[in-house]
Formats: sequence, structure tokens, C-alpha cells
Amino acid sequence: MNPGRLLPRERAEVAHGAIHVPDWLDLERQRQLFEACAEWARGPVAPHSPLIRGGKPMSVQLLCLGWHWLPYRYSRTADDNGGAAVSAMPDMLVDLARAAVAEAHGPERAEAYMPDTALINWYDATAKMGMHQDRDERCDAPVVSLSLGDSCIFRFGNTEHRNRPYTDVELRSGDLFVFGGPSRFAYHGVTKILPGTGDPATGWTSGRLNLTMRQTGLT
Repeated sequence: MNPGRLLPRERAEVAHGAIHVPDWLDLERQRQLFEACAEWARGPVAPHSPLIRGGKPMSVQLLCLGWHWLPYRYSRTADDNGGAAVSAMPDMLVDLARAAVAEAHGPERAEAYMPDTALINWYDATAKMGMHQDRDERCDAPVVSLSLGDSCIFRFGNTEHRNRPYTDVELRSGDLFVFGGPSRFAYHGVTKILPGTGDPATGWTSGRLNLTMRQTGLT
């Protein structure tokens, strides 16, 4: 066991509006989410690696609920992955995301928060995510990010460009990260996965799952 896991980790405001809450999900909730993700992955739309600019596939496997994200727009159908209609946004993720916003930004902000899509990314040991902005949505509601499985190094930057200043944060299984307000359109990415750091008690076998819930502003 990593001795660092025995040390308390404190809630932190990484940037104005960007809140990291360690160990927000207990083991039982992590198990529930692992099981739910396995069920959602059975379809009607299977996980896939979207093609980004230049025709290069992303190194992560992506599964969408509510709305399907195609670089760089949303659709109700998986137009780049078989064309089937995507599954509805699960109520459990809506409730979880609203609770996360209440935890990070207060209950008043959570009352107006209505997430309608979830993007679930699976990272193997070599996968990364380049610095990017989440700006395909038509509103500036917060983005909720939950980590399951292996830890990662998450880089959270500024709203102007992909370069410094940025902050690297280790996200572990069960951690919550919410960014909104002045940090809603900050560049961010995953620079490294830390293989073997997941806890088998959660249902983890390998890799990292990241669930991001968003309010698209679409109808």
C-alpha cells in the first residue's frame, strides 16, 4: 500500500471556482459507479476512441450518456460510432452531480444546476488527455469530474492558453473536482496515469475511469 494514502488530504481551491475534494465518494458508492459504468458500456452505443483534429484517435475510450459528444459538438445520436441513439442521462448521475456542485459551490448554485450529459472516459496505463477547454456547451454551468480506479496527474491551467501558469493535482479514486465561475473555461488535461494505484475493494481491475457531468444548454 502507498503510505501516502494514510495521510489526510485536504479540500483545496486550486483556482478561483475550481475545487478539489479528496475522497468524496466512499467505497460503496465507488463500487456502485463501477458496476453502473459496466452496464452502460453494453450499449446501445459502445465506448470508442473519437477522432480529433488531424484524424488521430484519442488515447482514451469514451462513453456518452444523455448527449453524444463528437469533436466538437453534441448530438443525440452517435454519428461517429454507429449512429445509434444514446442512452438517457441517468437520474443517479444527475443527483450525484448536483450534490457535487452543492459540495463545491454551495446549495444555491446546485439548485439551478441541471446536468444533462455525462462523458465517461477510460484511461489505460499509457493514456493521456491534452490540454483543452470544455467549451462545446452553450452555458457556463460548472463541470463535475469524478475519478475512479487508478490515480492520475491532472493539470489545471488558465483560461487564456495551454501554457503556464498551471497546477498539477493527483486525483485518486473517489476524488471530486468541480470547476466553474472564473475557472469554467480553464485549460486542463491528464498528463499521466499511475498504474496499480486503484483499490480492488472498489471493483477496480485496471486503468482509470473519469466521469464528467455537464449542463449543455441544448434542447
